[in-house]
Amino acid sequence: MPDNYSTDYTSPFAKIINLQKKKRYWLHISLFIFTFITTTIAGVEWTIGTLGPYTFETLLRGLPYSFAILFILTCHEFGHYFAAKYHNVDATLPYYIPFPPIVGFINFGTMGAVIKTVSPVKTKKAMFDIGIAGPIAGFIASVFILIYGFQNVPGEAYILSIHPDYFSPEYGASGLKLVFGDTILFSFFKYLFADNAAFFPPMSEIYHYPFLCVGWFGLLITAMNMMPVGQLDGGHIAYTMFGDKNHFKIAVIAFVFLFIFGISGFVDSVLELNLNIGWSGWLFWSLILYFVIRLKHPPIADDEPLDTKRVTLGYISFFILLLSFSPNPIIISAIG
Repeated sequence: MPDNYSTDYTSPFAKIINLQKKKRYWLHISLFIFTFITTTIAGVEWTIGTLGPYTFETLLRGLPYSFAILFILTCHEFGHYFAAKYHNVDATLPYYIPFPPIVGFINFGTMGAVIKTVSPVKTKKAMFDIGIAGPIAGFIASVFILIYGFQNVPGEAYILSIHPDYFSPEYGASGLKLVFGDTILFSFFKYLFADNAAFFPPMSEIYHYPFLCVGWFGLLITAMNMMPVGQLDGGHIAYTMFGDKNHFKIAVIAFVFLFIFGISGFVDSVLELNLNIGWSGWLFWSLILYFVIRLKHPPIADDEPLDTKRVTLGYISFFILLLSFSPNPIIISAIG
């Protein structure tokens, strides 16, 4: 074997590998830029209700929302990424998923972000660490954004700049009403930080406040990812903590739970009962879990149980799910 064989980076094979890596880097960068654009536009739409055309000044109003939501997504995905690197599992950089604005469709400018593990995860400890690192990092980021949002709520002049008739009796007398559902953690922060003597927006106006809106959305994403089903983050955690058979039982229970909430929300919406029990989005998510993600977790050939620290952290992560979950996160009702 020639001495220079292992260092011949000019070979056709090496050039192909380097070209593929460069293309992949450009794909990550391009998706991030596109997602930055779509989240900025979404931030303008959520914050001030402008649907275009967009000026430079209005786009600036969308930046706080865009920065905040990209911060949460980045923390979540790099939590997975660094945990994978720690266990010598080859993983890609995050693929950000942009979502362009569609008239009449509620969206947050993105459908999240994902990383892909290229090499197999061989141990339960590695699977647990990779699975839990993302939602823990994303949850902490969401908490920071929420605390900042609660401590920096603008005064009445802000909502009046968006809705000049906000305090008039005629405001909201007809049309559709969009309300963000409360969570245990959001309610606790409201109790802890909101000044009772000052104006604080109701849940029907939270989306105009970018940091409160993004922090709330971060909790929703955390709850969706932490469901103990299949290859969701919560599924990885439950599988490594409780084993194959018990994990599947837990996954079935979680699926039925979501399906019931989804059906309740769908019936409530179609029949216009305004009971606000459940959310049709949970029905959509439960069907994705059943048909796409699947309820059962792929087996790992490792019988070594998790240590006490990891098990404790696992239970804390499911407590985070409880704090972040809302049975009816988005309520749209007719008024008037």
